[in-house]
Amino acid sequence: MLKNVAAVVLDGVQPFELGVVCEVFGNDRSDEGLPVYDFAVASAEGPTLASQCGFTLSTPHGLERLEEADLIAVPAGDAYTSRSYPPELLDALRRAVTRGARVLSVCSGVFVLGAAGLLDGRRCTAHWLHARELSERFPRAVVEPDVLYVDEDPVITSAGTAAGIDACLHIVRKEQGPEVANRIARLMVVPPHRDGGQAQYIERPLPKSSCDTVGEVLVWMEEHLDQEVTVEQLAARAHMSPRTFARRFLQETGTTPYRWLLRQRVLLAQELLEATDETMDAIAARTGLGTAAALRHQFVRVLATTPNTYRRTFRGREAV
Repeated sequence: MLKNVAAVVLDGVQPFELGVVCEVFGNDRSDEGLPVYDFAVASAEGPTLASQCGFTLSTPHGLERLEEADLIAVPAGDAYTSRSYPPELLDALRRAVTRGARVLSVCSGVFVLGAAGLLDGRRCTAHWLHARELSERFPRAVVEPDVLYVDEDPVITSAGTAAGIDACLHIVRKEQGPEVANRIARLMVVPPHRDGGQAQYIERPLPKSSCDTVGEVLVWMEEHLDQEVTVEQLAARAHMSPRTFARRFLQETGTTPYRWLLRQRVLLAQELLEATDETMDAIAARTGLGTAAALRHQFVRVLATTPNTYRRTFRGREAV
């Protein structure tokens, strides 16, 4: 069970990437009925460090704090792609993985994990700007340059900036379940579900529109995912011609009605697989995907995993 979390920082740490870890694991949300983590920021280079933005931060914790952590997060930092790292830090990371702890990198923090040898033979990711350099510096790593994050438990790596939020929430989902992760996401006002199964990855969910033009239609579509609808029917609800509706929909959501519906159906299927024991046929019917075969096809296409594998990730090996 995930209880003890440490973020380890070096000179030049980037505030946002550190803040992501602090926001997910460092806040006391017990008044919301959510778990409280024993969280600390630990320094790998003395009690006072400079941030990438010029201000300093201090912490009473050194590398000894990593010895008891269930999860060690390594946020990004300035020059992390090319600098050297304290051998004591690399040893601490290796020991953590050996004793069963997880390590997480956010953006260029992945270079620290690479220097510790933790990427050898593992899939991993980083900000797309650093992907080629990561591959060249650590040729035994299997770099996936186009994904939000990769879970190769116990090593989780994430791409730049907000992808770190996705990776942190993914870990919460695995440890405390989807309800806890979703509630934390709502409090953070971020999408609750930009992830895939263990050792899998997904593309970003298509954005929902907050505009008034098609907003009411989007609400109706989401409430009737099990129904087959046409652009003509949706356009009638919006009091537009089909051509105008399709154009407005694309402008305000960035996608077509068909693709938006498909993505929402897959998201609902993910929730049902996580939280219920419903059969694949029942989930396919409730989500409008039709049959278990169609459900499986869309999962493999969109999430690069099967519904059964996805369910086992969040509900244990006994789940069917």
